[in-house]
Amino acid sequence: MASNNGSAGKWEVVKKGKKSNAAGPKTEKKSGGGGGGGRKALGESNQPSRPPLKMSETLYDGFEKIGKKQNKEQVPPPAEPQNKKPSLNKPPKKSNSSNTVAPATYKTLEEAFKALDVGDLKQQLARSQTLFPENPSVWVKDLAGYLNLKLTAPDNEPTLSSYAHDYPYCLTGKELRGVIKGLIGRCSNILPDFIDYCVYTMLRELDRQSGEPLHGYRVCIQAVLQDKPKIATQNLPEYLELLRSVQNRPVKCLTIMWALGQAGFYDLSQGLRVWLGIMLPVLGIKSLSSYAIAYLERLLLLHTNLTKGFCIMGPKEFFPLLDFAFMPKNALSPSLQEQLRCLYPRLKVLAFGAKPESTLHTYLPSFLSRATPHCPDDMKRELLSSMTECLCVDVQSLGVWRQLYTKHLPQSSLLLNHLLNSWNILPPKLRKNLEETIQSFRVTNDEMRDTNESGDLQECNALCQNLQVKMQGRGFPWTKLLMVLLVFAAGFIAHDVRSHGSVADSTTALYLRSSGVAAVSQQAWSKISVYSKQGVSWLEKNAPYYYSECARVLGPVVEQGVEKTKAAAVFISDNTTQFVLWVKETTPLVVDWVYTNTPESVFQALAYLKELLIFVHQNYVLPALTSVSELLQRAWTNLQDTCNGEVSVSCLQGHALSFTNSTWRLLQHTTSAIKTWAQELLTRAG
Repeated sequence: MASNNGSAGKWEVVKKGKKSNAAGPKTEKKSGGGGGGGRKALGESNQPSRPPLKMSETLYDGFEKIGKKQNKEQVPPPAEPQNKKPSLNKPPKKSNSSNTVAPATYKTLEEAFKALDVGDLKQQLARSQTLFPENPSVWVKDLAGYLNLKLTAPDNEPTLSSYAHDYPYCLTGKELRGVIKGLIGRCSNILPDFIDYCVYTMLRELDRQSGEPLHGYRVCIQAVLQDKPKIATQNLPEYLELLRSVQNRPVKCLTIMWALGQAGFYDLSQGLRVWLGIMLPVLGIKSLSSYAIAYLERLLLLHTNLTKGFCIMGPKEFFPLLDFAFMPKNALSPSLQEQLRCLYPRLKVLAFGAKPESTLHTYLPSFLSRATPHCPDDMKRELLSSMTECLCVDVQSLGVWRQLYTKHLPQSSLLLNHLLNSWNILPPKLRKNLEETIQSFRVTNDEMRDTNESGDLQECNALCQNLQVKMQGRGFPWTKLLMVLLVFAAGFIAHDVRSHGSVADSTTALYLRSSGVAAVSQQAWSKISVYSKQGVSWLEKNAPYYYSECARVLGPVVEQGVEKTKAAAVFISDNTTQFVLWVKETTPLVVDWVYTNTPESVFQALAYLKELLIFVHQNYVLPALTSVSELLQRAWTNLQDTCNGEVSVSCLQGHALSFTNSTWRLLQHTTSAIKTWAQELLTRAG
């Protein structure tokens, strides 16, 4: 079975001394006569103890050496000595060719699996294990050879992208799967070499013009990596070297990528290692990049829980992906770049890991170095957002930024401007932590002013000043405004009472009486007083009685309720803790899902809205504030002119008195006008 895909169509002699040489012809005759067409498959893999694969050169060369060594040295087990005639040497070869039956070809792989005789497979494997009881590598190779010989359906596409991720292994029935799993379970020590053998054999078959299907080897690879996915990542450097050596043969490259990529569908961490180890280095190759990104997309969609992929990707692997996703005119086509950009938020979560508060400062230097004034807008927005996240989450990022400030003035200018524009939405913790950093930047700017007169330094200095103004400013002083209004009202009433001699004669009291507010207030106060006295007398008489009754009836119930409340509080506390932990774990996934599934048009609309707000701020709000500032300056100048050039307390008192009188007269006129208008309306209605 194994020899169907190898080059050992006959037994060959092992030359090991005179005794071996003398017995060689007999052995060859015996094997030739006894092998026939039915056991031809055991020839290639018959090696008592195959040494471990030594990856000194490329993996492909290593496999070539193993293949040649097997073809030369593998012999069948020693048989009982019999006298053979030399004439029996050639006829078996004719018998082999005449008895060999070409396997049937099926239209679909499903038909091939249905036609597969599992009983015959068990017999062949039992015979292989009987003949080679201490050589499990022969067993698994016979398994792969038998499956590949029987599963003769068209194999048109090396990556099987149009099928499920576990195709064709998903087509195996329960009985066949049990046979495969049982044999693999007994051969766990040689499985790494078996995977190498399957991959190499597939590559060798691709060199043949016949183009035989490779479903048997695919099934074996999937069966092994489903239980032991770590095997795929043991020789990644050697496989990368092999991949580069055949990069002018896309079908071979895609076959290697497909085979090793099967591990990722059962273990996210191993899948990421495979992708970063052999697919990321060839992402710029046009014939391979499409499958590489499609595999990454399928991998991340299949594993919704990204926590198992933490600590695999670092800055060294993350930033090439950032460049591929956002840099224009790179090796990727626009459609592939957009596809990678949709995956970028999940890759970012994987890169930042489980503890971003202790790792993000290692990403800040690379983010900062890329944030040049001339970088693309999309990339600039992503870099500024990521750097802000680094400063918010990891406090060490501020120290890293201070160290890089002098060598990255243009980039620091962009970041400072971004912080200034988004100051109102920054977390309070970051605002507080930025005070020391901005102050150190001011000191550095003053020290560099004599030696560096670049525009970037001047812009950074101006931005630092504006940020310090923001830090010192507060929100709108509503409490102060309310206090001022209360003081003004109290002063107004006090001035009114003082000017008229008493409260009853004051204009305020007259207005309250004329409007009816005073009468209503007195009536309300009298009613409140009466009802309050009645309520107090009722409480004095009945409160002790009702208190004793409530204590007698409700006392036990209250005690029982208190106990249940304590138990409920303990229960809620325990479940709340678990819920909080669950929320902490799922919130990043939900946010990442929202970013992944939100249409690009939404982000574009938000970007347009942001630009609109910036436009309104720059073209309307800032000019309005400038006009208000000019009006206030003119008002102050007029105030100085009316006070003969010096603003004193007596002058302010005079102005306040004049303003109060004029305001009061205006209020009186307005009130009388409204009253007259209301009376006219009532007269007309009557």
